[in-house]
Amino acid sequence: MGSKAVILTAVLAAAACGQQRNSDRPMHLDFRGTRGGVAGGTEFATDAGMRMYYVGGNAVDAGVAAMLAASVTEFSHFGVGGEAPILVRTKEGKVFAIAGVGTMPKAATPEFFRNHKPGPDEMTEPPEPNGLKDWVPVAGILPALVPGMVEAGLVALREFGTRSFAEAVEPAIELADSFPIDELRVSSIQRSLKFIVKWPASRQVFLRNGRPPVVGEIFHQPELARTLRSMVEAEKKALAAGGTREKGIDAVRDYFYRGEIARKIDEFSKQNGGLLRYEDLAAFRLSPEPAPSTTFQGYSVYKPGFWSQGPTMLEALNILEGFDLPALRLNSAEYIHTLVEALKLAYADRDTYYGDPKFVQVPADRLLSKEYGAERRKLITGQASLDFRPGQIGVHPPQHPSHMEIAHRKLDDALAAKDTTCIDAVDKNGVAFSATPSGAWMPSYIAGDTGIPLTQRAQSFLLVPGHPNELAGGKRPRVTLSPTLVTRPDGTVITLSTPGGDNQEQALMQVLFNAIEFGLNAEYSVEVPRFQTRHLVASFDNHAMSPGDLLLDERTAPAVVADLQKRGHHVETRPPYDSGAAPSIIRLNPSGMIEAGSDPFYYRAARVW
Repeated sequence: MGSKAVILTAVLAAAACGQQRNSDRPMHLDFRGTRGGVAGGTEFATDAGMRMYYVGGNAVDAGVAAMLAASVTEFSHFGVGGEAPILVRTKEGKVFAIAGVGTMPKAATPEFFRNHKPGPDEMTEPPEPNGLKDWVPVAGILPALVPGMVEAGLVALREFGTRSFAEAVEPAIELADSFPIDELRVSSIQRSLKFIVKWPASRQVFLRNGRPPVVGEIFHQPELARTLRSMVEAEKKALAAGGTREKGIDAVRDYFYRGEIARKIDEFSKQNGGLLRYEDLAAFRLSPEPAPSTTFQGYSVYKPGFWSQGPTMLEALNILEGFDLPALRLNSAEYIHTLVEALKLAYADRDTYYGDPKFVQVPADRLLSKEYGAERRKLITGQASLDFRPGQIGVHPPQHPSHMEIAHRKLDDALAAKDTTCIDAVDKNGVAFSATPSGAWMPSYIAGDTGIPLTQRAQSFLLVPGHPNELAGGKRPRVTLSPTLVTRPDGTVITLSTPGGDNQEQALMQVLFNAIEFGLNAEYSVEVPRFQTRHLVASFDNHAMSPGDLLLDERTAPAVVADLQKRGHHVETRPPYDSGAAPSIIRLNPSGMIEAGSDPFYYRAARVW
């Protein structure tokens, strides 16, 4: 489809729904090229990825380099000690998932956290209404898992990339040495000051001159730069000894998880009352695994496994396959209502059945079957459901958390200011990389002189006895992080990812439909107004539940808002700058043209060569 036709399609779609747009033009044009594209959270990340293309690297090299650069510069949302679920498509068309989520320390038990009284550094006043009574702290050292991003990135680079670790990490090291800090990072430090000042290693990084940095100041992270350089030295030694590229990357993995860095993290954790130990890091190894998938209108859609919320989108697609979505009209009341009700059903199953498959038996085949999707579809009526309705799978399905005791508390605003980033890359050969890096966000708990912030991801566990996602030593929490990879036999390859916690599947599904069902180009696909249902169990803090809540973009037509209210949805509107997600999408078209779109309302970045 030509660019004029695409723009016309977008204009007509908006007009048909009565959306209130100030302009029929996108905020910026599609990014287009023929060799390779990268999308991420900042230009620092996309520049790092493009450097890999310029020296002959593929999309995986670009994705890993972008992710490493993001871990240094986007510390408000993601750090080196965080997580990064990854999807990779090879040149031959095979798709793999890499479960870049660390495990809970083996010393941890649910009883410990149920009996733990949170200290002032773990939260100020406990969280919001309609949440569970027992929950894991959201800050400090106790919610720290084994860092997952580093192993995931190294495995992706080893198995599917072409460059060395030294080449991929070079932009990140340069940025750790110095980069001009922006408004978003400065504000995140300022909001977190009351925590940072209590943590000496964090204070050393973020208040180096005895004060927070100002916008445009050159920000230095010498401890982190030293750690990254030491990882490069481990690779150089292996290569000097005659090792292959793969052996060099393995040496970096061993140095981080079974060498000096692991020992430093162990020592820091012991000295500061943490549960993380050397043995936890030493045991952590990843390898590529099959990616769950479904088909939808001729496309194959791939997501991470049931250790993430990724299959939620696959189930929702199976439910929605029985509807003629274009006939419903983009962002009409009927369209929004239908998608919302399908998502409610899929999220109810997420909240009931998902957990680490190494610890629990997830009924994966049933949840992702077309037959099950058809059964769930029958539950959708013209009115909004206000009930949590997981499917009945087995004689004794797990109890949905909505039946548990709730607590009425309030979350500190600084702790609520967490997020995630996204990295996508596609090259001319159809090699593709999609990741959702997150964790170790502000307020960052830095592990001593390593410069590495530790993740707070253990808060995604539940403390509901017997639940598949109940906390346990050595177990991974069921995370929200969920990259997406889509293919079609004609050579189309699409990657898309977003921050947004529980909103990720919702935002990504809408962007995907904009692109494949309504024919919008990549940039319009992310700029079109989106909705968010909060009819689910929140994956953070005290896991609040908000039956019937529906958040709409303020550009939604008043008649659509009124219709949805009549159907029983609890509607609120908000500006596009507060949509709860900030997606990026890259599409390789059958013609060989690569196009990218990035959400302009929350500073996403994209580049195509």
